[in-house]
Amino acid sequence: MTTTHQKADVGTAIRPFPIAFGKTDLDDLRARVVATRWPDPELVADFSQGVQQPVMQELARYWATDYDLDRCQARLGALPNFVTEIDGVDIHFIHVRSRHQNALPIVVTHGWPGSVVELLGIIGPLTDPTAHGGSASEAFDVVIPSMPGYGLSGKPRDLGWSCDRIALAWDVLMKRLGYTHYVSQGGDWGAIVADLMGVHAPEGLLGIHTNMAGVVPPEISAYLARDVFGAAGPPPTGLSEQEQSTFDQLQYFFQRGVGYGVQMGTRPQTMFGLADSPVFLASWMLNHDASSYQDIAEAFAGNPVGNLTRDEVLDNVTFTWLTNTGVSSARLYWENTVGFFDPKGVTVPAAISTFAHEIYKVPRSWAEQAYPNLIYFNELDRGNHFAAWQEPELFSSELRAAFRSLR
Repeated sequence: MTTTHQKADVGTAIRPFPIAFGKTDLDDLRARVVATRWPDPELVADFSQGVQQPVMQELARYWATDYDLDRCQARLGALPNFVTEIDGVDIHFIHVRSRHQNALPIVVTHGWPGSVVELLGIIGPLTDPTAHGGSASEAFDVVIPSMPGYGLSGKPRDLGWSCDRIALAWDVLMKRLGYTHYVSQGGDWGAIVADLMGVHAPEGLLGIHTNMAGVVPPEISAYLARDVFGAAGPPPTGLSEQEQSTFDQLQYFFQRGVGYGVQMGTRPQTMFGLADSPVFLASWMLNHDASSYQDIAEAFAGNPVGNLTRDEVLDNVTFTWLTNTGVSSARLYWENTVGFFDPKGVTVPAAISTFAHEIYKVPRSWAEQAYPNLIYFNELDRGNHFAAWQEPELFSSELRAAFRSLR
């Protein structure tokens, strides 16, 4: 990918960031997709051996022939993109101010295998709620940064860029934009960033919202970690029906779905294929939780669930390919120092939305223990791990409701 941005000694300046994808890069992408050397197909009829070859072959066919490679550029380029240096790294972000007065500033953080692309659908409903079933008093000013090593942000050249450091950087960013108060939201890695902002509780942070709440009690987390290696011992007892259901979901994920995280958490630099093969990058990015994968597979079968179409999926993969951030984004797993699903010690007001097909549904009993200042809790009847991407209108209505009491 090429841009007009050049590194300069500009201190705390906020600079416009025009976006342009190079034609040579796009032609190279298509050629690599067409030249893919395929492995033998899986030996099972389901997802248990990983991303299925028919899904990937249809993805590759569509990517090379029908997908509009210029569409993502036009969509991103139409938004106000900026960059600013924080702690030695250029941070790219989208910043859209509402036309409504007294809009509440919000910083929204994406996850892996995501990027700002997965959050584009919520910008309109949040900044212009009157056009999306809300009222002017529910408007937000929206800030969506690319995490270091992801998308258009710089790739750290020193160690220590964990979610904790990102949380501190986002407070710097919001204050640099002139906001004296704001709220934070996140899912996946973004949920951990939002939680850690709620732990630091910087002046001006009114509250957080998460759609992947960190609520799993320490004894449950310890059991699940041992269970990965077959050394868990007797399962926990005394759980309510809802807690047991969540435990079963977590156990399934730890036993069968967390392999990608283990690889990136231990040897992220090993995966040179992420920078060399677009189809390998796509398969790696699709290899997430089972519910999300099934919805993506349906998209490439011509049956998208919600807004998660094949174009949306390929926008995200193409963006990651063109920025060559497959490996650099994986390093966040290696840098991680906290439990993914554990309570972090959030003290600020916190809101939780638990979507129907998330990796695990959050029991309210665990939520109240993990977030002592819980101001909002809601269970949704649809939406997967990428809820903002798949159900942007529903997701936006959740944020309006979640932060209503903090305005």
